[in-house]
Amino acid sequence: MHTSAPTRSRVVIAAAALAALVGAGLVPASAAAAAPLEYEAEAATLFGGAGVNDNHLGYSGAGFVDGFVLDHQGEAGVTFDVDVPEAGEYGLNLRYANGLGSDMTLSQVVGDEDRQIVLPSAVGAGWSQWFIHQEVVELAAGPQQITFRFDDDDSGNVNVDAISLTTVGDLETPGGGATDPDDVPGAGADTRWDDVTEVLPVKAAPRKGHEYEAEAGFGANGAVTDDTHGATAVDVSAARSRLVVTTFATDDRSQRVTLRYRSTSAEPVRLIAGADGLPLGVITLPTSATWREIAVPVALRSGLGTFELRRTDEAVDGEVAIDAVRLQRGEAPAERGATLGTTVYEAEHGLTNGQILAPSRTFRELAAEASGRQAVTLADTDDAISWTLTEPADALVLRASIPDSADGAGQSGTLALYAGTQKIADVAVSSAYSWVYGGYPYGNDPSTGGAQRFFDESRATFAELPAGTTLRLVKTPASGALPYTVDLVETEVLAAAFARPADYIDVRSHGATAGDSTDDTAAIQAAVDAAREAGTGVWVPAGRFVIAGLVRLSDVSIRGAGPWHSELAGRDDHGGLYAMGTGVTIADLMVAGDVRHRNDAQFDSGVEGNFGQGSLVQNVWISHTKTGVWVDAGTDGLLITGLRVRDTFADGVHLHGRVSDARVEHASVRNTGDDAMAMWSAGGAVTRGVFTHNTVQSPLLGNGAAIYGGDSNRIERSVIADTLTAPAGIAVSTRFNPVPFSGTTVVSGNDIHRSGGWEPNWNTSFGGIWVFADTSHITTPVVITETRIIDSGYEGILVSGSHWVNDLQVRDVTIEGTGSYAVAARVGGEHRFGDVRVSGVTQPSDGRNHLWGTFIDEGGNTGLLAAASATCTVEVTPRPVKGGGFTARVTLRNTGTKPLPLGALSWHAGSGEAVLHAGGAAVSQNGGRVEMTPDGAAVKAGAARSFVIRGTANAEEIALPTDFVLDGVECAR
Repeated sequence: MHTSAPTRSRVVIAAAALAALVGAGLVPASAAAAAPLEYEAEAATLFGGAGVNDNHLGYSGAGFVDGFVLDHQGEAGVTFDVDVPEAGEYGLNLRYANGLGSDMTLSQVVGDEDRQIVLPSAVGAGWSQWFIHQEVVELAAGPQQITFRFDDDDSGNVNVDAISLTTVGDLETPGGGATDPDDVPGAGADTRWDDVTEVLPVKAAPRKGHEYEAEAGFGANGAVTDDTHGATAVDVSAARSRLVVTTFATDDRSQRVTLRYRSTSAEPVRLIAGADGLPLGVITLPTSATWREIAVPVALRSGLGTFELRRTDEAVDGEVAIDAVRLQRGEAPAERGATLGTTVYEAEHGLTNGQILAPSRTFRELAAEASGRQAVTLADTDDAISWTLTEPADALVLRASIPDSADGAGQSGTLALYAGTQKIADVAVSSAYSWVYGGYPYGNDPSTGGAQRFFDESRATFAELPAGTTLRLVKTPASGALPYTVDLVETEVLAAAFARPADYIDVRSHGATAGDSTDDTAAIQAAVDAAREAGTGVWVPAGRFVIAGLVRLSDVSIRGAGPWHSELAGRDDHGGLYAMGTGVTIADLMVAGDVRHRNDAQFDSGVEGNFGQGSLVQNVWISHTKTGVWVDAGTDGLLITGLRVRDTFADGVHLHGRVSDARVEHASVRNTGDDAMAMWSAGGAVTRGVFTHNTVQSPLLGNGAAIYGGDSNRIERSVIADTLTAPAGIAVSTRFNPVPFSGTTVVSGNDIHRSGGWEPNWNTSFGGIWVFADTSHITTPVVITETRIIDSGYEGILVSGSHWVNDLQVRDVTIEGTGSYAVAARVGGEHRFGDVRVSGVTQPSDGRNHLWGTFIDEGGNTGLLAAASATCTVEVTPRPVKGGGFTARVTLRNTGTKPLPLGALSWHAGSGEAVLHAGGAAVSQNGGRVEMTPDGAAVKAGAARSFVIRGTANAEEIALPTDFVLDGVECAR
């Protein structure tokens, strides 16, 4: 570790104080020569993790030096060899970037003096804006060294471009002085749609259709929620404000899209409308002081899409508010989790002659990494799994595992896919991108032992099959001797390939070639640069294009024919898309990386960078990269929707540092090597970040979703399952020294399954939800509401740390099944609980809860402080299993004296059982847990109601469940 020498004096000089001295003329005149001496950082000596990069704009020379990050604290630095022409006093200028929005520090070492210097940022600064900081130094004549280090007491997190030795007070070198933000490439407003003139015709608004509330959409760049006029709406009167609503059209025919709005402007207001990141035309809103509806004809894509409204910089003299967007032919997404048009079939819920693995939550066991904690091994020829399709399908994802090769390079095989008795595809299975070893960050050398990360995914397409088709995966002689462990298949109907938008530049016109092994990075970058210059976008046609480096994007769109059609394939741990400012759209393509183990400093993410105003990531699939999407400081108003992230070696989605108004929705994230989804306020606050309607499965290290510090961030309406190590379902935390919490942090409307497990490195347990006051107090409200924590391995909710949590509010929360305490709140502060329902607690000997702070009972709690049961009993009467199918009668009886409301009734099915249908009720299954929501009214006192359930089982009879829970409360036994 590189630390300051103890004999050196430690000097801290504030930048403002130095500037005052220079401005007042109090610093002695320099003895320097007239011409400044300039030195580029990329040509200096680097150590401790510092490296050369060029992934931001505006640097001088051939690049800049980065790597002054937390992992390299106390180690990273850059040493310049300078030749001083004459002894005397100099202005030592450091040209640096600080996109975090707050002061950061480095240590400057000149001779025997070790000085900590403060490097400010500016409001709105990004990583392509460069500043100059001057320190006055006394230098001897001749060759010597100047070092900038990231010491243990520094905050780092800056990029270093160059230095100069000049006269005191001269801030012009190197690189021409501090960059004016207005001149930074990629900064400022997104003006790509300003020239849209086509007027969309206004039609009568149809009364029927599906309505999407504006306040549930994405508002940024001045769009604010307003509830002062009889409806909660989004005010878009600010110049450049933006509202995007994610829609779910039932088909792709033109339909009328209705806006419900009010406008107090004296003149009609122009909005530019778009769909899926492409402009459509101008909508003119006549003045209306009351709520009014107008409609425009628009062709929206079937399934998930986006409808967007933008303001230009035209002045508006009143309020313009959008209440809702209504589609003639639209539908609602799932209440919780991502809606991507896919259907998941778990292997253990199919009919099989293979081996169903016993459930496990033990790190480094195969079943523990499977969704639902079970999988099926096909070891012998003719072993098979079959399912009945509940929806049509012509494409399939297979998540499976085969053994690694002795050298860690992986091996491959195939499973045959049948529709009934007809073979329709061979599905590839490989271990090339799975199986890592040793300790964190886990390498690819089997000799280090400790294998993990067993599963990977592959894809196949075929002619469309109708619902009701029997789909079978079979191990055939062509599969070889390898055992195949299948976790799940996920099916869908492919969207037809999208057409190239008018005027978009085809990457092939600049030399990119599909389907071969040549590196297309330079050709695609050339197409990007040409499109930016022409004010248009870049088209990636159907096919596979190799990128062995980063394609840099600013003020430009890149889109393909769809993620099943257009693929950007990485090579040798590299390849991805890198955003560097305003107006970046990435849509309708796949980034298939070539990363095989974790190396944070060297390998590439699928999508990374800072995204300025107007940015959109939509319908993108990422696999086999370092991280899926890494959103960096300087991002302002980014929407990510319709995202799939698979098999990454670090985080799935990460908002890092000073990120404002970023929203990630309808993302499916599976098999990540760190937090599946995280907001980390490192150096600057993540502000108003939102994770909503996402599905997380099987992160192998870290949490399902986490908020580390920041201002007014939210995790909502998501489904999170099967975390493994450091394994909270959702974490609210000051771990990793983030900017402390401010505003209100909200965790609302989530389902968390089989989380809250064991952390082997700390030798401790985590909760399904973990509130961790680690490096600072949490003094602003943390609100946990409308959330269900189901089958937690240990605590339902854990509150821990060395600091206080002083305003925790837990309301309308269900904790159903724990491996230890219902709640363990082991820190000081006020902790409020209301309407919390707890059942199935495996109560330790020292009590049902640890409530060490100030516990405030707000009423309505059931089963929290003592076990409780509802006035119901349940009986299951099965019939024999025939041909793998079963029926059973479930009878719910009201044993009380008052009517019993019919809510969600849940129980656990036996291994290898799937409940597929229930008469008079909706039914779903997550892992072994079955949930049935009956139709109809309450059950009268003393009366009963019966339901017939049907499903499949891999046994001669089904296991009879003994525990039933009605709306979070156990039925009496």
